[in-house]
Amino acid sequence: MARYMAGALTTGPGSISLPLFSVYAGAAIAGTFRECGVFNTTATAVAVKLVRASTTGTQGAVVTAAKYNPDSAAAGMGGFNTHTVAPTVTDAGYRSQLGAAVGSGVIWTFGDLGIRLAAAVTNGLGVLIENGTGQVCQIYFVWDE
Repeated sequence: MARYMAGALTTGPGSISLPLFSVYAGAAIAGTFRECGVFNTTATAVAVKLVRASTTGTQGAVVTAAKYNPDSAAAGMGGFNTHTVAPTVTDAGYRSQLGAAVGSGVIWTFGDLGIRLAAAVTNGLGVLIENGTGQVCQIYFVWDE
């Protein structure tokens, strides 16, 4: 099993329906998420939450995954910057209030089992604004395939 990571400064502030950043499975590639980090880039507090996506909506720019081990095959799952059309999402249960300071953040870890994502290009995991006004954040995901 290989480990991958993808992250970026989001291209938009997102919203309660537009993920700031997401990672989607491949057509025949499933994955298990190990970690997600979200960090504030402004001096305004912001509430964020983790969601599962069951449709793609309109994903933002592709964010290329990096390999933990350079000898691994290329990642079959991929990251996307801020969506412009909302996907269908369900709450994944993780939430955080990022403080009103640049660099305030959270790192969610997903335990021994991780969060499994079944193979299908419509299956994703993303970060949404929980409530209020969105803002640009630094976000990364780590997963195994």
